[in-house]
Amino acid sequence: MSAALVSLFGALVYGSADFLGGLAARRLRSIVVTAVAAAAGLVLLVVAYPVIGGEWLPADVAWGALSGVTGAIAIVLLYACLAIGPMSILSPLTAVVSAIAPIAWALVVEGETLTWTGYAGLGVALVAVVLVGFIPGEKVVRPSARGLLYAVGAGLAIGAFLIVIDRTSDESGLVPLIVNRSVSAVITAATVGVLTIVAVRAGRRASSVLAATPARLGATPTGHADLEHAGIDAGGREPAAAARDAASRASAWWLAIGCGALDALANLMLVFALRIGDLAIVSALTAMYPAGTILLAAVVLRERIAGVQWIGLVLALLAGGLLALG
Repeated sequence: MSAALVSLFGALVYGSADFLGGLAARRLRSIVVTAVAAAAGLVLLVVAYPVIGGEWLPADVAWGALSGVTGAIAIVLLYACLAIGPMSILSPLTAVVSAIAPIAWALVVEGETLTWTGYAGLGVALVAVVLVGFIPGEKVVRPSARGLLYAVGAGLAIGAFLIVIDRTSDESGLVPLIVNRSVSAVITAATVGVLTIVAVRAGRRASSVLAATPARLGATPTGHADLEHAGIDAGGREPAAAARDAASRASAWWLAIGCGALDALANLMLVFALRIGDLAIVSALTAMYPAGTILLAAVVLRERIAGVQWIGLVLALLAGGLLALG
């Protein structure tokens, strides 16, 4: 199987993880969802390690730790830019930058070369990323300089994750991912711990930090986010009893666990694709992760896929074919 096909399928899995994370973030705080997802993914990777294996080389451990830090930075910047908005502009911008940064690194620094079909595929892929990630229906306003800066920073951090993982050796196997997820789990768990201490000192219950915040944004440990289907409006609660809310909260924990498991699976496919293919191709197709989110939203939530997004999905398939040839 070619690296292009693995990357495209991996992008769909990333998007599926984001979809579950977004649903979980309707009831649980975003950082809590991220922490649970990181821990769940870590457990899955540890279980898979005896089967897949990998050598614990110092350089690969260091790269893995660095990738965990870049993921944490990506989440912080992503939340910041989405809070500023508008999502319809900053969402595609983040995705495009997350693709362009590793593509430029691969072509300029690492000296990767492609055929004319490969370069054509990269161009089509970037257009597809913009169209798939576009959020129709939102009032378009001029983004602020700070919002643009945060969006570019988030995209660069996500792109850095791909570059760093690509630097690991073939012998490392799952080691970089295990270290990455360990760092993410520690950072997010520590954040939740600090929020809990602050809440208790302020006279609130420790469990108050679990409730979803008005932003209600779901994210995965690598810095991806469910940009469109993260949640409903802050006042849009259903007329449900406390017992129903408790049941919904319980299901949110399982959704967060599923998010982490799918994200870990997508990372496995990412590493495999990088082992057999070029960074430029893998990064371009991985940036199409919103496709998995909108497809699941259409199937599960019966949400309508906008015409511009259908065009993006078709272009994504075309780009995958061209990059597979290139």
